[in-house]
Amino acid sequence: MTDKPNILIIMSDEHDPRISTPYGHKFVKTPSQQRLANEGAVFENTYCNSPLCVPSRASFMSGRHLHKTGVWDNTVPLRSDEPTWAHRLNNAGYETTLCGKMHFIGKDQMHGFSRRIMPDIHGEGGYHTNLPDWEKGKLATPFAVNDRLTKDTGAGDTVDQRYDDAVTKHTLNYLTEADRHSRPWALCVGLFAPHFPFRVREEYYTNYYPEHADLPSIPAEDLSLCHPQTQRLRMHFGAEDLTEEQIRICRAAYYGLTEFCDDKIGEILDALDANNLADNTIVVYTSDHGESLGEHGLWYKCTFYDPSSKVPFIIRWPNVIKDGSRYNQVTSLVDLVHTMLDVASANTNDTDGVSLLPLLTGQVKQTDGTALCEYYAHGTTTPGRMLREGKWKLNYYHGEPCELFNIEDDPNELHNVSADVRYTPIVKEMTERILADWHPVQLRQQIVAQQRDRMLINQSMQGQPYSPRWDN
Repeated sequence: MTDKPNILIIMSDEHDPRISTPYGHKFVKTPSQQRLANEGAVFENTYCNSPLCVPSRASFMSGRHLHKTGVWDNTVPLRSDEPTWAHRLNNAGYETTLCGKMHFIGKDQMHGFSRRIMPDIHGEGGYHTNLPDWEKGKLATPFAVNDRLTKDTGAGDTVDQRYDDAVTKHTLNYLTEADRHSRPWALCVGLFAPHFPFRVREEYYTNYYPEHADLPSIPAEDLSLCHPQTQRLRMHFGAEDLTEEQIRICRAAYYGLTEFCDDKIGEILDALDANNLADNTIVVYTSDHGESLGEHGLWYKCTFYDPSSKVPFIIRWPNVIKDGSRYNQVTSLVDLVHTMLDVASANTNDTDGVSLLPLLTGQVKQTDGTALCEYYAHGTTTPGRMLREGKWKLNYYHGEPCELFNIEDDPNELHNVSADVRYTPIVKEMTERILADWHPVQLRQQIVAQQRDRMLINQSMQGQPYSPRWDN
């Protein structure tokens, strides 16, 4: 056994934590996540730092808020000279390994990891395609979401599920290596599920369809009454004419994908036990963002509403964290990163977030906590930032009305009280906090200039190949 604990981070893709038993779902089967919760701690109010794959993962890897990384959307690679937690753990004596998805678009597919034992499902990604153009009000090419929600759904196998099978197999092989007992290691496992397409193997699909094929609990407001950002996203994704049956099929498949993902987590936990690694390994389960799944009339991610921006955060550390602990303190993924670096006695200079180690070890009591989330991508032409602090959430959109929700009294975010004069002091205070280290006018100028440069480069790249998507 090594002096420092091993670290195993399992990151799924697009998992709304409410769709799991540790977060109170009544029928979706996630026994492996529940096992982690029973043997560790659950954070009930954890947010990603951007509700979109590449930007969220850039913040997660760097431990820094998005405006500092410059990864505005899914077409901007993380800079190779940006220190990541993998670099920092390497310097702290860990062997760092990546297995599976981390959505590193561009030529650098390592970003500090000393080993990579499974390529990314996206390859290098289409980082020179589908750019937004804020100068011209272009929101990037609209997605054919209606096709994704009507044609590639229901029961069936997919390359994405086979990818997760392979990721899990490579993870199990890694855990059998003799070196797992000779020096501390940090392994990040990137699973694709429960990300769309909403198609899952029949044995999972029939667990939910038709019996549990339900409809969204948060109604789709009349489009003309929605916030401008919600209007843009709903129009951009083009999913306004789905039938109830189509919605039920998609939701049932998502539930099945969540159970499929949980089974993969279970295989990994069993392998830790089988290789006598569990007692000295911190296990974290989280995701890069959530999934709207029809709530508020929205699908996929890209919004500050909780189904899109909240993520699971379950952590197990035998003999250190009290079994079955639960924390309602507001946290985010940069806090998770800071905590893991603190555990490893690694360098945290220039990282954001706070360490939760004193809380987990009982040295301090929980507080309200804060989370910041930023968005600059699909369906918007203006910088946006969300602040969640205690029971309040403020969604700030530069040049447009803000939204203020009391999450304790209004968990479904149905009642925007920002215009109520009783809450003017709260809006003012939270807005000031959002703008204290974040300057949307300058950011918009910077983003527009970079979009212009990237469009010039992209014109010269047309037809040039990049590494293809993974396929078995």
